[in-house]
Amino acid sequence: MKWNGMGHWLTGRGAKALGVSLAVGLGMTACSRDYTVAYLYVTSATKTTMGDVNAYAIDYQSGALTPLADSPIPSGGNNPVGLAATPNGKYVYVINQSAPTSNLVPFSVGTDGKLYPVSGGTIPVVQNAAGTVIGSFPTAIAVDPTGTFLYITFLYQNGFSTTNPGPGGIAIYPIDDATGKVGAPLVNTTVGTTAANPLPYVPVGDNPIGLVVDPHNANVYVVDQESPQTNAANGQLLSFAVTTSTTGEPLTPSSANVMAGTTPGGIAEDPGGHFLYVTDEATNQIYFYLTNGGKPVGIYGSPLATGSFPRGVTVDPRGMFAYVANFGSSTVSAYAINQATGTLSGVAGTAATTVGPGPTCVAIEPALGIYTYTSNYVDNTVSGLQLNPHTGALTTVQGTVFSAAALPTCAVAVANGAHATQIVE
Repeated sequence: MKWNGMGHWLTGRGAKALGVSLAVGLGMTACSRDYTVAYLYVTSATKTTMGDVNAYAIDYQSGALTPLADSPIPSGGNNPVGLAATPNGKYVYVINQSAPTSNLVPFSVGTDGKLYPVSGGTIPVVQNAAGTVIGSFPTAIAVDPTGTFLYITFLYQNGFSTTNPGPGGIAIYPIDDATGKVGAPLVNTTVGTTAANPLPYVPVGDNPIGLVVDPHNANVYVVDQESPQTNAANGQLLSFAVTTSTTGEPLTPSSANVMAGTTPGGIAEDPGGHFLYVTDEATNQIYFYLTNGGKPVGIYGSPLATGSFPRGVTVDPRGMFAYVANFGSSTVSAYAINQATGTLSGVAGTAATTVGPGPTCVAIEPALGIYTYTSNYVDNTVSGLQLNPHTGALTTVQGTVFSAAALPTCAVAVANGAHATQIVE
């Protein structure tokens, strides 16, 4: 899932056509023995009670969703706004934003697709070695490509809150692959702190609301809305070099930060790690950048128009197409990615596809890489779409829309067991 951007308001190249055809064909053959190709998980804020996670089986032939027997299940906290899965599909992590304490809740994925809370795994976001909570209000979450570390952006360092907004940070947690538990956040002793008073996070500016981890695990990119007190139009794309280890510094800031529109809402990176895409909620545009070795630069032709109030953005597993959830216009915009330059262009026949009202997040299942889903905040549904792997065009799947618990906020999908995930060049 390339989620990013929901929490703040409650935060080589693609395969050629022949390779795509073979991947889809082989996937369909493998799935003939099991009609569930993948599982989809959707967080719901609910507001009046503890949040929920909706769980669905994805039909390999149609993309239709069937709720699992125990769905929805409690998210482990109030107001869940994001979730991420490990690359091997063994664990799903949910961030809950609201009181009494912002927290991170790990779940293991059963062979039946059901989510099972990891015993003793729930922890506050963010606390220091003494157990004191010093950061709150998580907005986005991502797992690195090795499944070793979990990254969370949060809005408020200690002493700041919704009534006194200020700087946030990035917390990095090691993942125990045997249990799914996360360890204490990695200590940062140089960025905005001292060796005598290390911080368990990397400080950033105001309103960090989305992040991605480079597929080569070389960089982390964060979109930061900045300056809530002055309402300055100065969204930023921040770049960090990954230096994570159990003993070293987690991230090294780059001096190559660039402007990212007025109010960035979501961020995605192509599977090859060449291009970045950032939506701008205020101007209804999507910006695109070359990663340029961790020093992003704008691409000619950027930005491009989206629908109204774009939020979540994702790139398909082959790196051929980008999709944007437009909250205000209740559509998904589809774009073809120029494989040489990263420039976006509209997909023929799919200027915008209507989904349920208020889509916030757009997710593509990783098994076949053709079924796409949006969490629709306004009418408590999930919309299903099928993308054409040759053209990128979208069509609605059988039975869409699908019911969910109140106020869906984001979505992620994992492959079902032996169903291989898409292989990207």
